[in-house]
Amino acid sequence: MNNFTVAIDDAGIALITFDVPGRSMNTLTADVIREIGELTARISTDAAIKGAVFTSGKASGFCAGADLGELGGGSLTGTGTGGEAGLRALFDACFTLNRTFRALETCGKPIAAALNGLALGGGLEIALACHYRVVGDNPKIQLGLPEAKVGLLPGAGGTQRLPRLIGAMKALPLLLEGKSLSPQEALALGIVHQIVPAEQVVATAKEWIFTKGDAVAPWDRKEFKIPGGGPYSPGTSQVFVMGNAMLRKQSFGNYPAQINIMKCVYEGLQVPIDAALRIESRYFAKTASTPQARGMIRTLFLSMDQLGKGAGRPAGFAKSEAKKVAVLGAGMMGAGIAYVQAAAGIKTVLLDTTQEAADKGLAHARTLVEKSVKRGKLTKEKGEARLALIEPTTDYALVAGSDLVVEAVFEDRAIKADVTRKAEARLAENAVFGSNISPLPMTGLAEVSVRPEQFIGIHFFSPVDRMGLVEIIMGEKTNQETLAKAIDYVLRIKKTPIVVNDSRGFYTSRCFGTFVQEGLEMLVEGIAPAIIDNVGRATGMPRGPLEMNDDVALDLSYKVREQTRKDLGDAYRAGPVDALIAKMVTELGRLGRKNGRGFYDYAADGTKKLWHGLADLVPVKVAEADAALIEEIRTRLLYRQAVEAARCMAENVVTNPREADVGAILGWGFAPWTGGPISLIEGVGVARFVEICDGLAQRHGARFAPPRMLRDMAARGERFYDTKQARAA
Repeated sequence: MNNFTVAIDDAGIALITFDVPGRSMNTLTADVIREIGELTARISTDAAIKGAVFTSGKASGFCAGADLGELGGGSLTGTGTGGEAGLRALFDACFTLNRTFRALETCGKPIAAALNGLALGGGLEIALACHYRVVGDNPKIQLGLPEAKVGLLPGAGGTQRLPRLIGAMKALPLLLEGKSLSPQEALALGIVHQIVPAEQVVATAKEWIFTKGDAVAPWDRKEFKIPGGGPYSPGTSQVFVMGNAMLRKQSFGNYPAQINIMKCVYEGLQVPIDAALRIESRYFAKTASTPQARGMIRTLFLSMDQLGKGAGRPAGFAKSEAKKVAVLGAGMMGAGIAYVQAAAGIKTVLLDTTQEAADKGLAHARTLVEKSVKRGKLTKEKGEARLALIEPTTDYALVAGSDLVVEAVFEDRAIKADVTRKAEARLAENAVFGSNISPLPMTGLAEVSVRPEQFIGIHFFSPVDRMGLVEIIMGEKTNQETLAKAIDYVLRIKKTPIVVNDSRGFYTSRCFGTFVQEGLEMLVEGIAPAIIDNVGRATGMPRGPLEMNDDVALDLSYKVREQTRKDLGDAYRAGPVDALIAKMVTELGRLGRKNGRGFYDYAADGTKKLWHGLADLVPVKVAEADAALIEEIRTRLLYRQAVEAARCMAENVVTNPREADVGAILGWGFAPWTGGPISLIEGVGVARFVEICDGLAQRHGARFAPPRMLRDMAARGERFYDTKQARAA
């Protein structure tokens, strides 16, 4: 066999070691599933085998679940056929896996799982199909069914065995949220039978087979009763009633996987296990065939994994390692950057105009360390060592010897130009200058540089310690070696890089701004602000557009508009939104969350409510929303962002659909259920998307007009992810 080895001891117990060659982690591929079937046949027919123990030959874990690369490409499930045939192929593939695990469970010999590492998704489902589960006492081990996080549902018995094992009340939150458990949590719930020192898992599993081995699963016994009762029992029926309500409240019906998980459990618990597994396979096929599942698998797993390994890095340059980095500006952004650098072991110079300001930046980093220590994620000693790497200063002489500079000062061209000159005067020839810019075009900032080939945008997101994306912006003269060094730096600090070309607002700020802007357009049209923000949240965005505007700060929006007005001159077209923002900021002093007064009023206890004076400033004309209006608002908010992302593709601001989708979800929280704005377009269909946008443009303005590239793609029947460029990437 390619993926398993079998060793039978004197007691007749077969130790089956799962070890996929050439991979750091075991996953379920078509080849692995076939071999499990062969192993099952051998176990059941070989009289010399009295029982079997499954374990892993890899230190990294037992099994991380299905190979989503294979699944996403369609080779495992046959999704390439499409339509009814594709759905049937999906069912057949899933039911083959269910049939394989069920055959193992009913092979007539006791089977134990010796979990010496993480078991997620299909990995845990293998263990659930075994009759006994022993797990190592290691805090790094995770057990769970995380399929819902990428738009799928457990398709190898997870939705049926877990509720039968621990009851629907305890199982549903784990299935719906995809939460991982520690060994201790799994034991407390009854998912595993024993926790032992890691080096004893195999021996303990063998001991169980030798002394107590029971080859019948609980649900195969006549006397079996579901813990807590079935769907119609008084207690469990309420679980489904309340669960449906809570699911709707939290997901707004955007995620088919969660809805279908509820259906799987509800329907499956009413029938014997074999029929239940067929139900699960049908719902898996239905879920996996949705645009949401395809988009989420591709973006949240495949693309994220590729970019997280530096897929956008140009070839031909030796890997660089920034040992010393200077951060210019010790505000919240600069201090956050300094912290993540120190966490990666990088010596950091944190520079500001006064020592007090620089020390304040270090104090912010200390606060982050203290939080990590308090939560048990960091020891006090390691925290102090991390802080010792940050040197707060006002002295530009300390910039000397830096491999990279990250400028994070106020969004003002003159200030940025001044610190650029001062820092570059002390940099070595091969060092990189990076600017943490957001609304200002980078090429203009690079004009003051004496080394524009080594000047690059490195756009962080706030709060830096929690946000996973860094947007790298290429200037007109930035060379490929500088790009390679910037990507190496971003990977070193454990962030995901996307690479874009220079443009006003670049990619993320430009597209995010359309969400906020469209909400403001609705506001000046007279739609009640509560309707706008409630529907905004229901699209899957983290907050409504007015809330987002407050979070970003209204005065920042005002300053960006003013700078854009100056830059564009007569080409700038002001609208009613400009007047609204100007009045809020300059006359009323309502700056947003930062001063407790924006579109919302913010109380000291953290609560907020819409500002009562907003109706006087912008009279409400639409106070109630029917289903049609809700759908119109929802479409406007999502499609306005998606059409801007398409424009960025058409203008080569972003050149690869995977970077557009990952950047959208990680950068500004674009509705994850879509897989990103480009995946949203593909899920709708390019031609249909163009048609809908044309209708929106007629009703609401040219901002919805699709670019020529989209029209040409629609005419040719093309897709973003089908292009030669996307395939090569």
